[in-house]
Amino acid sequence: MLNVGAISEGFVLDHIKAGMSLQIYHDLKLDELDCTVAIIKNARSNKMGKKDILKVECPIDMLDLDILGFIDHNITVNVIREEKIVEKKQLHLPKEVHHIIKCKNPRCITSIEQELEHVFVLTDPDREIYRCKYCEEKYEPKK
Repeated sequence: MLNVGAISEGFVLDHIKAGMSLQIYHDLKLDELDCTVAIIKNARSNKMGKKDILKVECPIDMLDLDILGFIDHNITVNVIREEKIVEKKQLHLPKEVHHIIKCKNPRCITSIEQELEHVFVLTDPDREIYRCKYCEEKYEPKK
């Protein structure tokens, strides 16, 4: 049995799709922070079969819930203080995402104006469709 120690203050990201923890690690820029991170891949799960878990020991305000909600709004975020879960945060699809997706349309203004912010807007929450704010190019996630 694998034993990963308790954290005193931070958060645990649970119910991550198996194999997605390293992408989330980089998307949240945890590699740029000076904090302790435990990545558990392919853990057994009654609900999902297999899942990944991230345990991060750092202040909770370091976590960008919009990025996390965009990646997968079904992830469970457990906030830890004094080695106890004090809150479970519910994620949602953000209405806009900034600098997470890059527009692939070569005629988009973001291709010409390099310093222009890449902004995608949630246009269909039921089907989880995001479109470029400038040219309305649809974001196609990698399958």
